[in-house]
Amino acid sequence: MNENKVKIVTADPSALGLFGLAIITLVASSQKLGLTSGVSFVIPWAIFLGASAQLMASIHDFKHNNTFGATAFGAYAFFWYSVGFAWLIQNGVFGPTLAAAIDPKQLAFAYLGYLIFTIFMTIGAMETHKVLFIIFVLIDFLFLGLTLSTFGIAEHVTHNIAAYSELLIAVFSFYGCGASVLNTHFGKTFLPVGKPFGIFKK
Repeated sequence: MNENKVKIVTADPSALGLFGLAIITLVASSQKLGLTSGVSFVIPWAIFLGASAQLMASIHDFKHNNTFGATAFGAYAFFWYSVGFAWLIQNGVFGPTLAAAIDPKQLAFAYLGYLIFTIFMTIGAMETHKVLFIIFVLIDFLFLGLTLSTFGIAEHVTHNIAAYSELLIAVFSFYGCGASVLNTHFGKTFLPVGKPFGIFKK
């Protein structure tokens, strides 16, 4: 019996995932920094860019046998789906009963869970490249600020930590997206991203 094997090559989805992260953090940080108001026009970007774009990147990273990338993009995709729905509940889309029964501390515990997740993902990011590592460190500060401010701890300071961290996440994610696209497109290092630290993997 002759057996033919076909290898299906798929493109690296990191650029799409980082673009989705960049857009939603840029838009969301504008609200946190007081440059814009409300979340009505943040919700679409949360659902389609923050959530759906990163979910697509996650699915394709699974095809690449990239556990780290698939888990990261997937986890943050579902974070933005959840945040989008939380904003919808808060604004009474699902009725006044749900909106009236909100306990912000439940959201704080979710942020705490994501902080724990991001800390060990930051360790993993040390062996990818330095731009991604910086993004994860900033996400650590974002969730630290969100957790503390939502629990009502030093709210003004911790809110600002979250806001400025989120803006910087957007900046570095745009750079990471550009590097991923252009480095692959030109077949050379057009935008450097920095080598892995080489501490845990030689």
